[in-house]
Amino acid sequence: MINPMGTSTEPHVLVLAGGLSYERDVSLRSGRRVLDALRGAGLSAELRDADVSLLPTLREDPPDAVVIALHGATGEDGSLRGVLDLCEVPYVGCTAAASRLAWDKPSAKSMLREKAIRTPDWVALPHDRFSELGAVAVLDRIADRLGLPLMVKPAQGGSGLGAAVVRDPAELPAAMVGCFAYDSTALVERYVAGMDVAVSVLDLGEGPIALPAVEIVPRNGVYDYAARYTAGLTTWHTPARLSPPVAESVASTALAAHEALGLRDLSRVDLIVDADGVPHVLEVNVSPGMTETSLLPLAVQAGGLDFGKILATLVSRAAARRG
Repeated sequence: MINPMGTSTEPHVLVLAGGLSYERDVSLRSGRRVLDALRGAGLSAELRDADVSLLPTLREDPPDAVVIALHGATGEDGSLRGVLDLCEVPYVGCTAAASRLAWDKPSAKSMLREKAIRTPDWVALPHDRFSELGAVAVLDRIADRLGLPLMVKPAQGGSGLGAAVVRDPAELPAAMVGCFAYDSTALVERYVAGMDVAVSVLDLGEGPIALPAVEIVPRNGVYDYAARYTAGLTTWHTPARLSPPVAESVASTALAAHEALGLRDLSRVDLIVDADGVPHVLEVNVSPGMTETSLLPLAVQAGGLDFGKILATLVSRAAARRG
């Protein structure tokens, strides 16, 4: 029987999850769901942590392909993908270089702006400069330049960790301190009020397509870590409650962002749709969550697609890149 890899032998897929980032627990949940979906699609899959045993395993028993379900720096800053490239092991997802670009939010936003894709105005502030230049003076200037409210978040990171909305100047110092607990550089951007949406982009061999947008309605108004992964704290609407023209604009913007950053296979684009129906890209995730409350699986379901079959196709495409 021919399997999704196009050969008569059963493929061997390695799912990498866990790691040492703040998002370890979420990554393990993603990895287990990916593992179950791959096995449900008829593939032989194994779940492993990205620890000291990984490289010997890749050398002694190289898989046909790797699915990276690691979140945070380990899975998204390009370093692991670079190691897999050195080991000549193919993987699902974008290249190491594209991953590095998307992972660093200021760099990604600069590329989006260069391609005329809307993204909120911002300033990136390393902790050292913040201290050297005088915190009070810097914060006053940021508030004057960007206005209030503001969104403060780590320049590199995910899952809403260290992110805060600042509506009053007195809240800004605490927000910066909370952000620096997760990263040495803070991204401070103009807060755009509107509808939070996420658009998952897939390329199954015929070019990138945008899945139905997922509308995110957190109970407390902020889509933070608790709202993302605690049942009952967020309501999702799929497809998002957008008019057809706005839904089309959101989809085309997500596709443009995916292509501007040189991504492949899959991504998730987070956007705000303002009161005029204009989409603004906030960030692009190259290793989207795959948990029961994650946005890409919700979009897959809304699009009438089979999660396991999609993963099997992506694995097949990755394996075909070997050599």
